[in-house]
Amino acid sequence: MIKSMTGFGRGKYENEGREYTVEIKSVNHKYSDVTIKMPRHISFLEENVRKEIVKNVSRGKIDVFVSMQDFSEKGKDVKINKEIAKVYISQLKELADETGIENNIDIMSIARLPEVLNISNEDNEELYWQELSIALKNALDNFISMRETEGKKIAEDLLARINRVSEKVSIISDYSSGLVQEYIVKLNSRIKELMNTDIVDENRLAQEIVIFSDKSSIQEELTRLNSHISQFSSLISSNGDAPLGKKCDFIIQEMNREVNTIGSKANSMDISKGVIELKTEIEDIREQIQNIE
Repeated sequence: MIKSMTGFGRGKYENEGREYTVEIKSVNHKYSDVTIKMPRHISFLEENVRKEIVKNVSRGKIDVFVSMQDFSEKGKDVKINKEIAKVYISQLKELADETGIENNIDIMSIARLPEVLNISNEDNEELYWQELSIALKNALDNFISMRETEGKKIAEDLLARINRVSEKVSIISDYSSGLVQEYIVKLNSRIKELMNTDIVDENRLAQEIVIFSDKSSIQEELTRLNSHISQFSSLISSNGDAPLGKKCDFIIQEMNREVNTIGSKANSMDISKGVIELKTEIEDIREQIQNIE
């Protein structure tokens, strides 16, 4: 199934005074790039969140925002880092003695300094993860649903475009089938004109026709091109969960290579015109598949 690389999802969960909110958004990216922003007091859960994201989303620039408010008894386990507090006090006293500044250090001033007071949550890691994972799953479900909805629209567009490519290939094939016969008529007429005679060396004429046919034949390229078109259509219409963006991109590269070869062999203005139209359509498809996972 085609999934867009752009999407947004939000999930929320509340329990016993603890509130969790998770927001996920993504844009196009060649690889997987996950950035997670979450409160410091539950930052020990970041790797858990990352694993869930990577397990469900294989490609895109993904930003995850996690917020948590804890008004329960679990969030009131305040601990004092006495060792850091003692270092602050020692250094401040030393500074006061060296500068002659009044030493008026009080306990509340020390408590406001970084890392002195901490709310300890690691003892509640399992509980917090159980609750956070519910909000995360809701966000992921909404996020993936949006990517799938957008993916369906992209798939419809790609199928319409690849059908146009198939039609143009068919037209080029029709031009190609009559190219040799047209060349025979022109060559025969040209020889008669130059030699001023109605007698033509059939052996020589046959040799020239064989050489021209070998140089201008695009049948192999057309066969491979039609095979690529069929593969591409099957991929776009498939219902599996595997990411398809890179596979589609590879097929489009192969199609473009065949079209370039056809263009280099073209001995017809009609075929050259058709090649230009094909390249334009294939480039539009290539740009569109940059949007799929």
